Amino acid sequence: MEIISASTSGKNSHFILSPTISPTASPTPIPQYVSIELKQSGHENGTNAIFTFSRSDTSSNSNKANEDLAMAWVEAGYTGKAEAIAMVTNNMAEDGEVLGDRYVGMGFIWNPDEGGMTVTYIIPDSPASKVLEVGDSFVQVGGVRLTDDNRNSLGFRGKPGEEVSAVVLRDGNEVAISVARGAVRQVSSKSQVLENFESGDAATWPADKFNMVEVSSTKEGAVWVLSSATFTEEATGLSARAYTATRFVFNEDGEVTWIANLSEDRFVLEQQGYSITR
Repeated sequence: MEIISASTSGKNSHFILSPTISPTASPTPIPQYVSIELKQSGHENGTNAIFTFSRSDTSSNSNKANEDLAMAWVEAGYTGKAEAIAMVTNNMAEDGEVLGDRYVGMGFIWNPDEGGMTVTYIIPDSPASKVLEVGDSFVQVGGVRLTDDNRNSLGFRGKPGEEVSAVVLRDGNEVAISVARGAVRQVSSKSQVLENFESGDAATWPADKFNMVEVSSTKEGAVWVLSSATFTEEATGLSARAYTATRFVFNEDGEVTWIANLSEDRFVLEQQGYSITR
């Protein structure tokens, strides 16, 4: 991934997906009653509230099938890697898109499981698309030589409009590049989402706990799901809990064509001891 930030929750910053649904099964029916439970417990980071929600079944809800799938999708993303992959494979349209979070930076992807920093993907129309090529390997950034220890703290992120100067190794030659940071938002295809998920760690994927808070539909047929989850950062053992609102759009066949999240990324990082500095 591009530099830059600690991933939310220490997991693949996946767009929320969802539970225990077999690849070909229909979503598990939601109980036909409304139940809301609120519990509070003391914690050094504050008071934790736990909500559980079940939507009442109404035959007049013409969008119920899409709501059920959206709920199941979100649950699968919290439950595990295999469940998330199965959900995308079987319920996302071939031309579907996932919109990632916006950030200020360059707009490239790299594999943190490999040494150094080699570009594996460049986000179209991003600042990086003007100067980088897939396969470029960073040698230095802002005059600082890149190492495995400092690669997550170099100057890729910062104020928009400021120039980032770097040297990359391209086809055996060192090439100097410079580009101004800008707003970046990645749009991922179905195949890209699945590729990203395949590289995830199944052992650390599941949330410690999660709750489905609410589901609702707009007049246009889009579905919103509000959920909360607690994750533990593997490196530090620190836990963080946050809410995520996920918006789904479906085609006439009931397949997901568009999905995006609003999440509490900064709050997650603050719970894990990170801070934002200028």
